[in-house]
Amino acid sequence: MAMDIKSKNKENYVINDKSEIGDIKVSAEVVMAIAAVAALEVKGVSSMQGTTTNEIVTMLGFKNLSKGVRIEISENSAKVTLAIILEYGYSIPKVSAQVQDKVKSAIETMTGLEVNTVNVRIAGVNIDNAK
Repeated sequence: MAMDIKSKNKENYVINDKSEIGDIKVSAEVVMAIAAVAALEVKGVSSMQGTTTNEIVTMLGFKNLSKGVRIEISENSAKVTLAIILEYGYSIPKVSAQVQDKVKSAIETMTGLEVNTVNVRIAGVNIDNAK
C-alpha cells in the first residue's frame, strides 16, 4: 500500500492511503511519543532528556511523552533525533543500535511513515544505580 504524506502545518500530517474513505491525520506529537516510548523500552535506557519547557510541563503534572525527541517529516519519510540518558554500565553502541531499530520499527508499524534516519544523542549517564 503506497502512502503519501502531506504536511498541513507543523503539527499535523495527512497520511493518504489512496482510499476513497478519507484522510488519516497524524499529529507530530503522536509520532514523537511513539519514538520516546519505543526508546524507553530498550534495556539500558534510563530516561529521555528534555528541554526546559518539557521539564516545566512535567513539573506541572502533565505527561510529556515527546520529551527528548525531535522529528522532521517530509514527503514519505521521517528523520528522528533522540536525546537519551543511559544507565551506567551499558554499552553505548549496543544500546544506541537497539534504540535506532526499535524506534524505526515502531514508527513505521504504527504510522506507515518510512523512517530514513534515527539519530541518537547520549545526553548523560544515570549513575544512581552504579556499584
